[in-house]
Amino acid sequence: MSNAYEEYMQGIVKPMREELVNVGFTELKTPDEVANHMQESKGTSLIVINSICGCAAGLARPAVAAAIEKAEHKPDHLVTVFAGQDREATAQMRNFFEEVPPSSPSIAICQDGNLAYFIPREQIEGFAMEQVRDHLAGVLDQVCAK
Repeated sequence: MSNAYEEYMQGIVKPMREELVNVGFTELKTPDEVANHMQESKGTSLIVINSICGCAAGLARPAVAAAIEKAEHKPDHLVTVFAGQDREATAQMRNFFEEVPPSSPSIAICQDGNLAYFIPREQIEGFAMEQVRDHLAGVLDQVCAK
């Protein structure tokens, strides 16, 4: 049974989760779901490490949705974990790209389970949404075209 705080937080983050789900993302909420995806999925995965912070709301999530639309070459898989909410799943995802420091929000592009490109919070926060969108769309066109 969850406590009142957990129920409150689930209600708060529901629209933040839905923003990505509504554009085709699958939420990975457990370590097993993350491991299965990363070990079994072939092709390109666009992975968003979602966050409750303002730069996720005003920049990362809108930029990701717009980049998918703008990119000529689309990823095969769209998945997301939610930092601070699905902690074990997020930790498991980060284990697949240990070479980069933990960052949220952030965006990873993996090819056959291997990190191909990473956009940390520092390349999201303080930039215009259009800059983040164009950066990601360009990366998708390069990585997904291979």
